[in-house]
Amino acid sequence: MPQNHLRPLGKSGLLVSSLCLGTMNFGNDGFGCDEKTSINIIHAYLDGGHNFIDTANVYADTKSEAIIGKALKGKRDNVVIATKVGNPLGEGPFDAGASRKHIMKSCEDSLRRLATDYIDLYQLHRYDEVTPLEETLSTLNDLVRQGKIRHIGVSNWTASQLTEACLITAARGWEPVISLQPHYSILMRDIEVEILPVCRRFGVGVLPWSPLGGGMLSGKYRAGMEPSPGTRFAASVPFQQVWRARALNERNYKIVAVVEEEAQKLGLPTLLVALAWNLARPGVVAPIIGPKSEQQLTENLAALAVTLPDDSISRIDAASEPHLAYPHDFQRMVRQSSLADAPLSPSRR
Repeated sequence: MPQNHLRPLGKSGLLVSSLCLGTMNFGNDGFGCDEKTSINIIHAYLDGGHNFIDTANVYADTKSEAIIGKALKGKRDNVVIATKVGNPLGEGPFDAGASRKHIMKSCEDSLRRLATDYIDLYQLHRYDEVTPLEETLSTLNDLVRQGKIRHIGVSNWTASQLTEACLITAARGWEPVISLQPHYSILMRDIEVEILPVCRRFGVGVLPWSPLGGGMLSGKYRAGMEPSPGTRFAASVPFQQVWRARALNERNYKIVAVVEEEAQKLGLPTLLVALAWNLARPGVVAPIIGPKSEQQLTENLAALAVTLPDDSISRIDAASEPHLAYPHDFQRMVRQSSLADAPLSPSRR
C-alpha cells in the first residue's frame, strides 16, 4: 500500500489506512454476510496492504468481534483493531453505559472474543448521561496504563461533550481522546457546524461511519421503489427502520441526483465520488466502509485513487449544504451579507 494512504490518527503515532474496514455486516443474519465470507473480506483487505478494522461488541450480537479474532490468527501484530463499548448487550443495569463496572467487564469480554491481549482503539459507542464523565475517562485511562487498550476514542458525541472530555483529560494528565466516529456523508453534513471545529481544535481524528449514506450514495435506493430484500433499509431492525424513514426523502434523492450527475461527467461510479468526497474533507482520517463481499471491497478501495476536481466538489457542496439552526444560520447570513464587511456602529452592536 502506498505510504500516503497511511494517516496518523489524531494526535497520536498510530498510523492507520485511510479507508477503514467496518464490520457491522459480519455475522449479521439480517442484512450482512456469513462468517466465511467475512473472513475472506478481512484477508483480502489485509492482503491489499491495509491495516485498520473497526467493530463493536454489539455488532451481530458479539459475533463480529469473534469473527475478527478468528480471521486475525497469526496476523495480529500488523493490524489496528478498533472496537466499541456502551450500547446495550442485555437488559441488566450493568449491561450498557460507560460505568467503571461495565467498561471493565466489556473490555475483558472483547479481548477474549478478539483473541488478543490488547485493543488499539477502544471507543465509547455513545455518551452516557448517567455516569460521571470523570469516572468513564479515568477507567479508560486505567485500561491504557494496564496495557489492555492503547488509545481512546468516542462515537456519536456532541461538540460540548467532546470538548468537556478533552479538557478533563488535559487537566488530569489522563490519556487523551484521539478520535471521533460520527455519522458523516454528503447527505449528513451536520457535524461541520460545531463538531468538526472542535475536532480540529483538540487534534481529534474523524472516522466517518456510513460515508455512503446507508447505501443511498451507491445507487441502492430509488424514489418510489421499495428497498430490495437483504439491504439495510429492508431489514426489520428498529434502528434501521428509523434510519430508513429519515433517509429516504425528497431532499436526499435530489442530492443523490447531483452526485450521480457529477459521477457521469467524470466517468466514475457514484459510490467512488461519495467516498472520494469524504476522504478529502478536512479532519477526516479514515471513512469506514462496510462491504458484504470481496467485490464490494475492491469497488470501495478504488476510491483511494480518485481525486475530485474542485468544480465537482463545489456543486456537490452547494446541493448538500446542511441546515443551520440559530445562531449559526444568523452568523452565515451575516457573512453572506454586506454587514460582514461593514464596521458596526455602537447602536448595531
